[in-house]
Amino acid sequence: YPTHIPTSFFQKALLSVGSAAMAITNPWRGDMIATMGETTGYLAIKQMKQKMLADPVGRQILEEQPRINTSTVDLAYLKSLPDGAFGREYVRWLEDNNASPDERMPVSFVDDPQLAYVMTRYREVHDLFHTILGMPTNMLGEITVKWFEAIQTGLPMCALGALFGPLRLGPKSVVFFIQSTHLWWAIRNGRNAKCMMCVYFEKHWEQSVEEMRREFNIEEPPHTPQKAKIPS
Repeated sequence: YPTHIPTSFFQKALLSVGSAAMAITNPWRGDMIATMGETTGYLAIKQMKQKMLADPVGRQILEEQPRINTSTVDLAYLKSLPDGAFGREYVRWLEDNNASPDERMPVSFVDDPQLAYVMTRYREVHDLFHTILGMPTNMLGEITVKWFEAIQTGLPMCALGALFGPLRLGPKSVVFFIQSTHLWWAIRNGRNAKCMMCVYFEKHWEQSVEEMRREFNIEEPPHTPQKAKIPS
């Protein structure tokens, strides 16, 4: 595939260690987090692919390989949908968080083209996870989503973010997150919800978020203010 960068096992190991260290010290380095996800996630990505192959919708996604960016998604149309519709809430989430579907880095270090697509799909539906889970991009929202994703995908990158997110803020933040409803909500829903990699989100733009949560067995999310802070 066009963005592939061939690397040996030794090179992947070096990239894994370096990117993990950088991601822990600076969690806003999206390039390092992306590299760590690719170089440490082979087994998890392979397992995600198997789950998708075992599901009729997941299989369709693998066959059609849809993409989510401003060239493939009509954001103006989604914005015209009524409040509560998944597509409308997705655009609202993008606007509230000053985000764009074009911001996701291309996959480079996954050697198998189909596994590379699985990783690409995971990356491109991350913001849709935020939308259906009702989580903003503040630290509390991100850590909650990472716990959900770690359970759903098995990606080491997600597990690292879930564990070290509150740890890097200090002891008070660890106690706060453990005592919060967000952690147990994320664990419960990560286990009980439908595999989100097998959801063809693009076919649900007009459906209400509430209906989607019921369909995919996701509980109503705990309230998370946009400016919520975790104590350090």
